[in-house]
Amino acid sequence: MGRLETADKQSVQIVENEIQASIDQIFSRLERLEILSSKEPPNKRQNAKLRVDQLKYDVQHLQTALRNFQHRRHAREQQERQREELLSRIFTTNDSDTTIPMDESLQFNSSLQKVHHGMDDLILDGHNILDGLRTQRLTLKGTQKKILDIANMLGLSNTVMRLIEKRAFQDKYFMIGGMLLTCVVMFLVVQYLT
Repeated sequence: MGRLETADKQSVQIVENEIQASIDQIFSRLERLEILSSKEPPNKRQNAKLRVDQLKYDVQHLQTALRNFQHRRHAREQQERQREELLSRIFTTNDSDTTIPMDESLQFNSSLQKVHHGMDDLILDGHNILDGLRTQRLTLKGTQKKILDIANMLGLSNTVMRLIEKRAFQDKYFMIGGMLLTCVVMFLVVQYLT
């Protein structure tokens, strides 16, 4: 690793390859050593495994140090390339690359804000509709109870009362089906129009 720090630009790749080859060789020998340590007698096995693990840990640190050095070297080379590119570039006063397309961004932003406000309005309308449906439900339940009480007072039979309740139950399914069908149609319209 010391040779790597002091190597010049031409030989740094060779030194890196030598270090990587040495690390790979050490890893393969450590695998063999791990196999051999598992064959040790039980009283020595724990100590042998601990030493092998420590060696693996040390080699991993060497591998990490090599990667960090390579990363720093690549970053330094990239900075040098960018510096040379910047120094060799000729700037003109009216270069088209220096203009910023602001109009498109402003239009996009205003469109997003309009859509955001539109969605807020839709959510508020939906909330108001649901509140209206809840109040209508409570009103209709009260009305249904009054009608049933009046029907009982008039002496309608239980069969007629059950038919009325069954009809109300069936109407609920028709209403749910209609709402689902409306949602599907709205979804398809939105999908094909956008």
